[in-house]
Amino acid sequence: MKKLNYYVLDVFTDQKYKGNPLSVVWCDEELDIQQYYDIAREFGYSETSFVHYSSTDKAFKVRSFTPGNFEVAGAGHNLLGAVCLALLKDMDIFREQQGEQWVIMKDEKIPLVITEEAGLPFVAMQQQIATIVKTIPAKLIAGAIGLNREDLILFNWKPTIVKTEVTHVMVPVKDSDALNRAVSNKSLLKQVSEQYGFEGYYLYTTNHQHAGYIAEARFFNPYMGIDEDAATGTAAGPLAGYLSHVNYINRTQNYRILQGVQLNQPSSILVKVMPKGILVSGSAVITMEGVLYL
Repeated sequence: MKKLNYYVLDVFTDQKYKGNPLSVVWCDEELDIQQYYDIAREFGYSETSFVHYSSTDKAFKVRSFTPGNFEVAGAGHNLLGAVCLALLKDMDIFREQQGEQWVIMKDEKIPLVITEEAGLPFVAMQQQIATIVKTIPAKLIAGAIGLNREDLILFNWKPTIVKTEVTHVMVPVKDSDALNRAVSNKSLLKQVSEQYGFEGYYLYTTNHQHAGYIAEARFFNPYMGIDEDAATGTAAGPLAGYLSHVNYINRTQNYRILQGVQLNQPSSILVKVMPKGILVSGSAVITMEGVLYL
């Protein structure tokens, strides 16, 4: 019987039992696709990451799966937690990179910047430059999240599909009260996702009472089997790109996005729009570890 070590981390936080929980499984080699699906479903978190060091690629490699049998890509909490685990366990994952720091996520090279904050590794992941794809009629989304059309009025912003590594729709919400009232109708949300060709819905508002944050957000992604996520780096990056596009935030300046409040898992996501891409940063803490059996 083969054994694999696993860890559970809370990501985009420096506190245990806050942030977004992530299971990370250490593998010496690739598993069968069904094993990835089965293990991710067994953990039940929004994503489970599987990691190993590849001497061939001279890099730390990460693959992530949802409980709904989907493999996900992009620089999000699934990658941040995996990298933080390696650093917290003193794994020398950059030893063959000649001064650079990068990892491979689903065959894509993702540059990193590693610092320290509050005694924990603080990892900045570089996403691609945000691409504004198209807008979606607000009435299509309002009905699918249990809100009125008026609840999606924030300045003159419209629901806009934005892409970095992953494509999500940025949904403006007028205030925190409306954000709290949103309820996912998974069937309707999946229909709109399929019609317009994107993954998840990043609901956000700039009208909130949380000091130090540029926006408060929630994330629904029934298309990939995620009911609601407590921290979504692959959506926070596109939101930063959009807010820069509409001149609401400045380039090369740090901003924080708050997510997960409604789940009692508040998460703090640091974002910065740079000339060559978007930096999405945060920390993680280990809460559990053990052994699973194949």
